Amino acid sequence: MYKPGADEHYYVHMMRKHTDFIPELAFVLEKNGEIIGNIMYTKAWLVDEDGNRKSIVTLGPLCISPKYQRHRLGKILIEHSFDVAIKMGYDVNINFGNPGNYVSRGFVSCKKKNVSFGAKGNYPVALLVRELIPDVLDGKKWIYIPSNAAECCNDIQAVEEFDATFPPKEKKWMPSQEEFYIYSHSSVVR
Repeated sequence: MYKPGADEHYYVHMMRKHTDFIPELAFVLEKNGEIIGNIMYTKAWLVDEDGNRKSIVTLGPLCISPKYQRHRLGKILIEHSFDVAIKMGYDVNINFGNPGNYVSRGFVSCKKKNVSFGAKGNYPVALLVRELIPDVLDGKKWIYIPSNAAECCNDIQAVEEFDATFPPKEKKWMPSQEEFYIYSHSSVVR
C-alpha cells in the first residue's frame, strides 16, 4: 500500500525481537484456521515542554487480508487493543497512517493535541493521536519519540534476502502509495 514492494513482513519479523515490541498488544484474527488479520504495537514516548517523559504506545502494523477488508475487522482489532492497552496503563496511542483509515476510531491530527514530530514543531498530516483516557495530554506541548524498531527496514539487502524466502510477487505502483506519500510528507501549519 505504501510503496512498490513491501518491507512490513520483514519489519514484523524483526519487531518481535525488538525491546520496544509489546507482545501483550499483538493480536490476530483467525477464520477457519486461516489468519486473516493482525495488529501489533511498539513502545513510544512523549516529552512535554518541561522535559517530562511519558510512555505511550504506537499502533502498527495493522493488516487485514484483502478479501476480508471493509468488513469492520480492523475496527475489532483496534478496539480490542485499546481496551487491553488501557488495562496495561497506557493512555495515549499514536499512529503514523492514512487519516481516512483511523479518524473513525477516534484518532485526530497531532496538531490538535500539540504533539509534534521533532523539536521544530513539525505536525505531519499522517501523525495521528488517540487519547485512550480523555484529556490526558492536558493541552501541553509534546514531542513524539517513536521506537527505532522500524530502522531494520533501512537495510535493503536484509529486506530483499528475507523477501526472497517467500513466493515472488510483482512490485508495482498503486494509487494508495502516492496518497500516503502526500499525507506523510505534508504538515499542518496552523
